[in-house]
Amino acid sequence: MIAGQSSMAEWSSGVAASPDLRQLGWDDEFERAFEALDAPGTVPARVSVAHNHLYRIFTAEGELLAEATGRLRHRATESAALPAVGDWVAAFVSAAEPKASIRALVPRRSSFARKAAGDSTKRQVVAANVDIVLLVSGLDANFNVRRIERYLMAAADGGVTPVIVLNKADLSDDPAARVAEVRAVAGDAPIHVTDCIANAGLEAVEQYLGAGRTLAFLGSSGVGKSTLINRLLGSDRQRTQSVRMADSRGRHTTVYRELIVRPAGGLIIDTPGMRELQSWDADRALEETFADIDALAEDCRFRDCQHLAEPRCAVRAAVGEGRLAPSRLAHYHRLRVEREALERRRDELARLADKRNTKALHRLMRRMPHRG
Repeated sequence: MIAGQSSMAEWSSGVAASPDLRQLGWDDEFERAFEALDAPGTVPARVSVAHNHLYRIFTAEGELLAEATGRLRHRATESAALPAVGDWVAAFVSAAEPKASIRALVPRRSSFARKAAGDSTKRQVVAANVDIVLLVSGLDANFNVRRIERYLMAAADGGVTPVIVLNKADLSDDPAARVAEVRAVAGDAPIHVTDCIANAGLEAVEQYLGAGRTLAFLGSSGVGKSTLINRLLGSDRQRTQSVRMADSRGRHTTVYRELIVRPAGGLIIDTPGMRELQSWDADRALEETFADIDALAEDCRFRDCQHLAEPRCAVRAAVGEGRLAPSRLAHYHRLRVEREALERRRDELARLADKRNTKALHRLMRRMPHRG
């Protein structure tokens, strides 16, 4: 159950006070998309919590429990086609009791998605209709530039504007040096340094919040996302835990994704820490995140240079001259290998599905009576 609740009845007390739809991010573009759904009798609502096919939604009348209809679940070709936190949906509200059914999904404007954890080739939508994604990294022993590169790729893949937040400045001997490391891979993404203990740097993050704007906080466990959110909300709403001193690794304090309405304006999506992050559709995202390598590749001798052992490779020459970090090129190669492996697996699954469908069709044809 969500948040450790023992039953659906305990998850929500029914209709709760809710801001108007504009404060929830509703606008004319979403309204036109909603009207095009042709879902009579429904009202627009935004998903604040998603758990299997059960949801908590915000409507103009208040907060309700909701369930996806069987028709919606049946028509969804993949789990990513079902509502996720941040999605706008067409909901039918019961007149007899405070609950609703979700009948359709309003097309997403943006999303932050990843390959589902493990060996699956399924896409998992982490947050939908996000204006800005705050990529939070701790400036402690768990600091990792390569992880930040992965988050930047996932943001580019979903069409979401990234902002990098380097938290726990009090635990770093040289925050400026860390900023320089991140700047080398961040492209145009802004970088902000924060210290929640001293409440330092929070104004820089708060500037991205505003009426109707949605920010998603993403990062691994222990980077301080929940603490940052509590500071921005002005109350200790999200649970926090300490990290292990030996390696600065945190435990999963946030156990489910949630859309939170900020009293002072704006919306925040909190997410559990991610142990694994692989971008879903990495072709364009790889180019955007590694634009420096892409630019250097223009001077390679071969147009299809892989920057491995080809002669007159401008990218490897830049590494030799100290203009490109060897670790950045190595991570670029690693991500390309992951992308190619995922594409091969998808192709294999598609072939197997076609084979099963063909066999099923042949069996059906054999059962049909012959007409002479």
